[in-house]
Amino acid sequence: MGVVASILIGAVFVFSGGSKLVDREIWLRQSSDLGVVPWLARLVPWYELVVGALLLSGVARPWPAVVAVATLVVFTVFILRRLRDGDRPPCACFGARSSRPLGRGQVARNAGLIVVALLATLAT
Repeated sequence: MGVVASILIGAVFVFSGGSKLVDREIWLRQSSDLGVVPWLARLVPWYELVVGALLLSGVARPWPAVVAVATLVVFTVFILRRLRDGDRPPCACFGARSSRPLGRGQVARNAGLIVVALLATLAT
């Protein structure tokens, strides 16, 4: 189960990072609307691709899964803070494919992804 979870969460990270790179200008604009500093916005897609590739390849298990859990927690806290402040720009979580305003749906999705990433930590 841990290996399957690792593959699933790895695919999500690769898709997310790849989508941001394909739609780079949209990602940079949306991330700016979210309040992400430009230098960090440029790094996020590459970070997601590396974490996703490590999860998919099984290299250094279970550490990439631990990093995925931590990353998803940080992303979720960021979304919750935006919502608390009343900000509802587009999510930008998957590049141009994420044009809906921030809301509880993204928090619920991330909670599910955190569960999958936690299961991935069990991969040996």
